[in-house]
Amino acid sequence: MSAVPVARLALSAIVLALLGGCASSPSASTPAQVAAAALPAQWYAPAAHHGELADLSRWWAQFNDPLLDRLIADAQRVSPTVASAWLRIEQSRAARATADADRLPQIDASANVQRGVYDSRGVAASSANGSITASWELDLFGSNAAEREGAQARFEGAQALWHDARISVAAEVASQYTALRACEAATAQWQVDADSRAETARLTGLTRRAGFDAPVRESLARAAAAQTHAQLMAQRAQCESLVKALVALTAQPEPALREALAASLGVIAQPREIAVPALPGALLQQRTDLASAERDVLAAAAHLTEERIDRLPRIRLNGSVGATRYQGGGFGGIGGAGIPSIDGSGSTWSIGPLSVSMPIFDGGLRAAKVEAARAGLTHAQMQYAAAVRRAVEDVEQALVSLQGTADRLADAEIAANGYAESLRATDARCRGGLGNGFDLEDARRASAQAQLAVIDLKRERVTAWISLYRALGGGWGATSPDAPGTDPVAAATPAAAAAGTAR
Repeated sequence: MSAVPVARLALSAIVLALLGGCASSPSASTPAQVAAAALPAQWYAPAAHHGELADLSRWWAQFNDPLLDRLIADAQRVSPTVASAWLRIEQSRAARATADADRLPQIDASANVQRGVYDSRGVAASSANGSITASWELDLFGSNAAEREGAQARFEGAQALWHDARISVAAEVASQYTALRACEAATAQWQVDADSRAETARLTGLTRRAGFDAPVRESLARAAAAQTHAQLMAQRAQCESLVKALVALTAQPEPALREALAASLGVIAQPREIAVPALPGALLQQRTDLASAERDVLAAAAHLTEERIDRLPRIRLNGSVGATRYQGGGFGGIGGAGIPSIDGSGSTWSIGPLSVSMPIFDGGLRAAKVEAARAGLTHAQMQYAAAVRRAVEDVEQALVSLQGTADRLADAEIAANGYAESLRATDARCRGGLGNGFDLEDARRASAQAQLAVIDLKRERVTAWISLYRALGGGWGATSPDAPGTDPVAAATPAAAAAGTAR
């Protein structure tokens, strides 16, 4: 047997062995299998009652608070987190375009012109030629296709993270805004409490000077009044901090924001209830972080495919077409006398060479890359499973908070109504001469403290609804459109921010 057939047989055996190795490699779990293993069969926290399966992307409009809508829009426009997510989309879009280009032929053009004297007779000659060359890698084993699949998965993941950034900013602004409104309402009640304790201290001073009370009771009354006044100052400072936080989030001028906030001081908006999907599996189509983690698994799987195929032969086809023109002798009046002008032109073309390259020995480099890619895929699968469990936990925690606040709020409102009724009755007795100022102020403070409990629970309940909104994906869906064309990086410039505040 000749050497050439033996070499061909050896090369064929190597290719078949590599292909067989790839075919026999164990297939990794798909994202659907990973999610199925991490999802529970049902919710184990009490679901929200009377909720509606509404479009969560417009859930903020149900607060009936135009200022909140505007603050959310402003915060999303200037958020550096949203801008960074947008830049990741642009980077992944460029990477996808690169992957698309790798699957197409590469075509280049070249041209040159030359003139000179090339022989001892001193005859000048000119030449010009141009050519177009093409090169195309035949993607027989799917390496370029796998690269494109990975780039597409990373692009979709970047889009999901952009939506996630917007949802997070909206939830943060709404939480801060709710906390501020609750703080304003609580400040009003602490003012009532402080005024009441100051009145009690004044009455105690009168009774002490009349000889009906000991000096220690006046001291205690004044101490209680001072302590409550300190609490009132702390409450006001907390409200100031929340205003500063909204200014930082929205990039609004503080005087304009304070003027807008003054229109509805202490009003805690109550959103419409949200219905939770019957099965936890619906989260896979709603959560942006799960969508991003799923795309990470797909991208890692595509990368593993690329590294496996990199161990196989690569085939590239080349070709060219060109034209040449030559002129010498009398051309341009430069040349020896009596030397005739020589003109010539022609064209050339070629198909080939058809080149095949295949790694024979690389010291284990490509095998190590395959193992690294396999470890990356396993890591992405673990991260995806963890994200699924975390998503379920977020929903369960929000449901537990909603149930707890619902039960406590009902009792707190009963208590607040009772103390308010007691205050009205005590005030009526005092006006009729059957009560005294101490009983009236005690009833006033009891009513104020009961109202503070209601305010705190309302804030906690709205915060729980916001957490549930965030946990359910904030209106994002697997079929959500691409990010709009507005560039948030340009929108976050000082000039754009100033234009936004002029509305």
